[in-house]
Amino acid sequence: PPTTAATIVSPANGQGFNSIPVTVTGSCPPGTIVKIFSNNIFVGSTTCDGGSYSLQISLFSGRNDLIARVFDTLDQAGPDSRTVTVTFTDPQFAPVGSQVLLTSQYARRAVDPNQTLEWPVILSGGTGPYAFSVDWGDGTPAELKSQPFAGVITLSHIYKNPGIYRVIFKVVDSNGSTSFLQVIAVANGAGGTDHTKAGADDNKTVITQTRVLWEPAAALLGLSVVTFWLGRRYELAALRKRIEREYR
Repeated sequence: PPTTAATIVSPANGQGFNSIPVTVTGSCPPGTIVKIFSNNIFVGSTTCDGGSYSLQISLFSGRNDLIARVFDTLDQAGPDSRTVTVTFTDPQFAPVGSQVLLTSQYARRAVDPNQTLEWPVILSGGTGPYAFSVDWGDGTPAELKSQPFAGVITLSHIYKNPGIYRVIFKVVDSNGSTSFLQVIAVANGAGGTDHTKAGADDNKTVITQTRVLWEPAAALLGLSVVTFWLGRRYELAALRKRIEREYR
């Protein structure tokens, strides 16, 4: 697992907000996945590109203790960042009495191109009916969906081309309370484009190379031949001694 922690550069400790989403930025070990937790609840993820990251998150009304945690491709967690505490004054919270929240058990999901990617999100709080908007990050129009009740909602999409995509879920309840969730979708395949950073260069590609290690294979083949030859010599010698004992 990663041994270096991410940092949270922005927002600053003690900062206050009255609107969402809030952009979180910081440094991170290259090649890792950064997950942001607020009050120990997952609120968004993105990839670490060039030693830094940036993503938008929702905040809880009141106090939010933010932590950035890095993960490798095997989903092994590295150390936590220092905690950054911010506050959010929700203008919709007082009259409604409940704040809408989006989260998920998955920070990153993968699928083959032209296959259906399913993403369960957990919707809680607020007042139904709810309106969903999903930007799948591949240039297709935002997907709109109506949901009458809170609970686990499964959203699906088909990616045509391999790549790494920034997915943004947005939900608004009947009283105008809003929540955001940013996650990472991967369409498998070589030569995919990384779409996770805003303004990413479309010509930037991720190339997957398969390297066959012939030297260990050749050594193993030679060792197998030698072992077989020694085994045959031992077998013949044993048979010769047995025949000599029987005919004495």
